[in-house]
Amino acid sequence: MKILINIGLFICMSITANAQSLNGVYFSEKDSVQHELKIQNEYLVHSVYQKSPAKFIKTLGGFYKIVNDTLVVQLEFNSEYAKDSISVARIPIKVDGNQIVFTNNAMVFKQSEQLNQALDNLWLFGTRGPDTGQQRRGDTSTRKTLKFLIDGRFQWIAYDTKGMQFKGSGGGSYTAIDGKYTEHIEYFSRDNTRVGARLVFDYQTKGNDWHHTGKNSKGKPMYEIWQQREPVK
Repeated sequence: MKILINIGLFICMSITANAQSLNGVYFSEKDSVQHELKIQNEYLVHSVYQKSPAKFIKTLGGFYKIVNDTLVVQLEFNSEYAKDSISVARIPIKVDGNQIVFTNNAMVFKQSEQLNQALDNLWLFGTRGPDTGQQRRGDTSTRKTLKFLIDGRFQWIAYDTKGMQFKGSGGGSYTAIDGKYTEHIEYFSRDNTRVGARLVFDYQTKGNDWHHTGKNSKGKPMYEIWQQREPVK
């Protein structure tokens, strides 16, 4: 029994170690089409967009493990679910230094520069501010808005896990310096003309919350509270 337990622990530790070693942002580009992987601990997002002319193509993401050199991703969202009905992605991979290779199609993803910033994390929209004790949406609801910030890249995804309903997504590069959070939009599923926009907000962290304030795209005051997403247990 002890041998079996030890073997099980070894397998779990190997999977965890592999997941942690992949943390970062990876790019693969061909014919002006950008493939972007964002990976942090147990979560992965793969987005595809065209640079010129600007065009959002697709995005999918969820919690993953590595099993026998295969990424197995339990998808929370898939912008093409209505077409392909894929809720679990299985991608054979090979890790070579700072590269991830999808061995089924020889696509090579190279890791970008690591850039740690104060807001790097997985965040779930909680509520509109100010915080007066109102009920939060968070992980308890099937309806979610996730914001993934890592190594100078950001992406938000609105979705409902019930029925794999994709609502929208956008992303690009960001900075968080001295209480100022700035987004540079590089893709936007709802409106390609938004690409190139620069949005500046104020931010403040309070415990596990990110208070996000400023003006929305229509110039109206905005106050959002985002909460850190708890790691999968």
